[in-house]
Amino acid sequence: MSNSGDRLSLCVIGLGKLGSPMAAVFAAKGFSVIGVDLNPAYVGAINAGRASVAEPELQAYIDAGRPRLRATTSVEEAVAASDASFIIVPTPSGPDHTFSNQFVLDAVTRIGQALRRSDAGHLVIVTSTVMPGSTGGVIRRALEESSGRLVGRDVGLCYSPEFIALGSVVRDLLNPDMVLIGESDAAYGDQLEQIYRASTESNPVVCRMNFVNAEICKIAVNTFVTTKISYANMLAELCDRLEGADVDAIAHALGADSRIGRKYLTGGVAYGGPCFPRDNKAFAALARRLGVRCDLAEATDRINDHQVHRLLGAVQATTRRGGCVAVLGMAYKPNTPVAEHSQGVALARALAGEGYRVVIADPLAAATARAALTVPVETARTFAEAVATADTVVVTTPWPEIRDLPIQPFSRPDGALPVIDPWGLLAGSPIADVARVVTLGRGGRRAVQESVAQAAAPR
Repeated sequence: MSNSGDRLSLCVIGLGKLGSPMAAVFAAKGFSVIGVDLNPAYVGAINAGRASVAEPELQAYIDAGRPRLRATTSVEEAVAASDASFIIVPTPSGPDHTFSNQFVLDAVTRIGQALRRSDAGHLVIVTSTVMPGSTGGVIRRALEESSGRLVGRDVGLCYSPEFIALGSVVRDLLNPDMVLIGESDAAYGDQLEQIYRASTESNPVVCRMNFVNAEICKIAVNTFVTTKISYANMLAELCDRLEGADVDAIAHALGADSRIGRKYLTGGVAYGGPCFPRDNKAFAALARRLGVRCDLAEATDRINDHQVHRLLGAVQATTRRGGCVAVLGMAYKPNTPVAEHSQGVALARALAGEGYRVVIADPLAAATARAALTVPVETARTFAEAVATADTVVVTTPWPEIRDLPIQPFSRPDGALPVIDPWGLLAGSPIADVARVVTLGRGGRRAVQESVAQAAAPR
């Protein structure tokens, strides 16, 4: 695989928020790629050379790989023209918080049916997150029964989930810290490792193991990260109640210890999005099913759920009911339109329930959030427009644009506008010269209380 001429042809089944960037990156790196999706709009966008989802750098990689990238609605067509198939379809959570394999099994069955008409070798890679025991159990059986082949002898099967986040999918695909491969056998594991070596730029550590170890590892990584986030937010709340305490100073020192590390150790708001909340709950559900204590995962969830009440309390300390609160940021993180489990949506809902007038703003996720909210809120066209009408402002998503806003919308003739900043985003910003910035977790209890009291006092 030293040049594009001898690289495998790849099929990517699922062209949504993760699959479309994956197909584009593979094509840009020299692979011939056929994307598959039941949604004709996604297929049409790829064939027209357009990004079907909003994701930084995606369009540039589609442009770079366009000569080698096409799409179809037919799994059979794609499998017949490829050497390996990546399955990256939804695995939604059920009422018991475990993941459903319905869409994965449908894709595997269609792949198997296509393989039954051919004697060519093929590698099937499950990239969607599944519950431990799935790949070597129902997924393997579905592939063998539909294809008439034996896994590990006549067809390869690997479980290889990505560790990527919306808003940075392309960057994460190119620069993973680690590649995880659960393999049916060493030969097919070698083949998959070669694909990753040719498509990544970070020279990642490649961890190869059996199916169940890889499945546990995937959700364990996310559960460990959520624990760090909740721990940092717990520290931040402690700092609110101790004069002079600063979560940033503490986190910097903690992160310098190689046993801990700095990533995700930042006081802010609750974690959200499509992966972290559900993976943590799935991990706890798995542990309970196996009779294993899962107190740590459950405590992580409780601390995370508490964060919206912490923000609500900060608003109640500055603004009476009926006042107008601008919530800046509906996306669960910057650079994505996804508002699933976002703290901005949760806070807007809580504020409206408490009788506040709520104005929301987000450059990408405002419409998505507005559709998800079942309470009365107003939608501003810009952050500045939202700030201009507010009695209190809350920064829920650390969009860099917020720090660069002009100071005029924050100016008030009768007193400083309270701006609740859980991220410390506005530290050193000119906005702090005209507004009363309350940096949660930074400054200590007395400083926060005095700041809130001064912000609320008439001038």
